[in-house]
Amino acid sequence: MNYLDFEQPLQELEEELEKIKASAEKAQVDMNPSIAELQAKIQETTRQIFSKLSPWQKVQLSRHPDRPYTLAYMQALTEGRFVELHGDRNVKDDKAMVGGLGTIGHFNCMMIGQQKGINTKMRQYRNFGMANPEGYRKALRLMRTAEKFGLPVVCLIDTPGAFPGIEAEERGQGEAIARNLIEMFQLKVPIVCIVIGEGASGGALGIGIGDKVFMMENTWYSVISPESCSSILWRSWEQKEQAAQALKLTADDMLRLKLIDGIIEEPLGGAHRNHQGAFDAVKATLLEHLPKLQKMSSERRIKLRIAKFESMGVYHE
Repeated sequence: MNYLDFEQPLQELEEELEKIKASAEKAQVDMNPSIAELQAKIQETTRQIFSKLSPWQKVQLSRHPDRPYTLAYMQALTEGRFVELHGDRNVKDDKAMVGGLGTIGHFNCMMIGQQKGINTKMRQYRNFGMANPEGYRKALRLMRTAEKFGLPVVCLIDTPGAFPGIEAEERGQGEAIARNLIEMFQLKVPIVCIVIGEGASGGALGIGIGDKVFMMENTWYSVISPESCSSILWRSWEQKEQAAQALKLTADDMLRLKLIDGIIEEPLGGAHRNHQGAFDAVKATLLEHLPKLQKMSSERRIKLRIAKFESMGVYHE
């Protein structure tokens, strides 16, 4: 288990618990009362820590190395009935953007999302979850396939942003994301988007136009990361905590500003401490909203989808 700085009190208690269990097993002594007391203390300490997290601490949790990533969600939500599809049929198969067919409950659907990688080698292979233009074009190809067969689309968002390299710009990064926005507004099938980790900039928005948009409790969604914001405004990353506060990027902020439709509660201590609990919470949300969206006509869904995003801002020409 990896521990963040504010989780240190938990680390000490859990290490003490492991020692007591090991001693009890070795000495064949009944220490259940002490174990139960320590477990209750761990539970209470966890509740205290996670009830007053700062925006920056939630950003840290969204990046926790033990947090489940997109492919883990796809496999769990479909109970292993997930078939990955590859390639944009133009340039290549972008490993940072994954997608395919799966069955969630009684719903056959198309699932799309960014995959970061679970270790250093896989993170390099997945380009740290930063998709190139071909990744967004692959996502669009899968959405069009879903539309052709009348399948709802589920987008799982977890990216530090679209890949900012020169070669990505040469192949039309901005155009690829903009094309996705246009097409997603007009897609005739239901779309549910869920931020399961980081939701940074156009990289997240490129698969973020949905009839329903949710955020998990310890995630963030913003036009820029706190570090990048700090480096622009203060010429240093040292003000990242202040930037996180000012950006209003937490799920609570986004719901209050009416930019998302709801927050998915995570298990006590965060998704990284209880993967199955996180999977169950996401699945319950999808099974609650997919039937309602399926019942609507495509014309009404599209109309409501457009109105939803239009209501987020006002402009004057």
